[in-house]
Amino acid sequence: MRFKQLDLNLLVALDALLQERNISRAAERVHLSQPAMSNALGRLREYFGDDLLIPMGRQMVLTARAESLQQPVREILLRVDSDVVAPAIFDPATSLRAFSMLVSDFTTTVFMPTLLRALYARAPGVQINLKPQARTPHELLEEGEADFLIIPMQYVSSLHPCVPLFEDDYVVVSWDGHSTVREGLTREQYLQAGHVVSSYGSAGSRNLPVLEGWFLEREGISRRIEVTAATMAALPSLVVGTDRLATVHRRIALHAQQHLPVRVWPTPMKIPQLVQMLQWNKLREADPGLRWIRDLCLEVGTQI
Repeated sequence: MRFKQLDLNLLVALDALLQERNISRAAERVHLSQPAMSNALGRLREYFGDDLLIPMGRQMVLTARAESLQQPVREILLRVDSDVVAPAIFDPATSLRAFSMLVSDFTTTVFMPTLLRALYARAPGVQINLKPQARTPHELLEEGEADFLIIPMQYVSSLHPCVPLFEDDYVVVSWDGHSTVREGLTREQYLQAGHVVSSYGSAGSRNLPVLEGWFLEREGISRRIEVTAATMAALPSLVVGTDRLATVHRRIALHAQQHLPVRVWPTPMKIPQLVQMLQWNKLREADPGLRWIRDLCLEVGTQI
């Protein structure tokens, strides 16, 4: 089918090429052979009168024209998926749809088990794909690679709608054999101790661990970080047998306390409460399946 001489089938190939910037990966993404994708790129270059992708060393880079097409093409396909392809009615009892969610290990540990139990009871055929927040989460949401993003309030995108999901506060975890923290935790003990922290930066990132920016800005101090991990859920286990401390969400600490020899203390300074938000792409507001999942998430958020 053509629209103003453009074969609309080429939009899917164009989107894959703009996202992957590689002919082989783009072909695999849309289930085409590499020669077929190369042919599609040739036709797209002819239509737009632009190279679109230019070889540079071992990579291909987008031309200015290709960069200007990236967001509009993605939005067109998301609109089609949400408003045209998606069923007008969503029946949770019989649906076999798959939904994807970008979640942290914290959310996976404290929120997802309750959500999945509720989902299994009401929509047993629905599939949930939990994806790590390994790169900028908003990019995956905007590219349609995920249906939902669950992330702290301070990191939500202003471009897409979101709602509060649940709240949690911070506590400090120590080994129950800690040499000095026995009857309580003072500010001095906290600042003098070595710390186990989590950092979610991607490979090569110099992002500060999760709380360090807050400590530096609000308290004018930096903790002595001795261990950095990519997961907050593991932090309580990493203080066992040491005099280190871990500052984690209360639900993580209480969960760990059930099976680890650790003690949980109030933080000796006031740390802002965590507000986890549920966010979705604004272009998919009309999808009845996404609305149903969203409502279920909000219901579960009041129960945990």
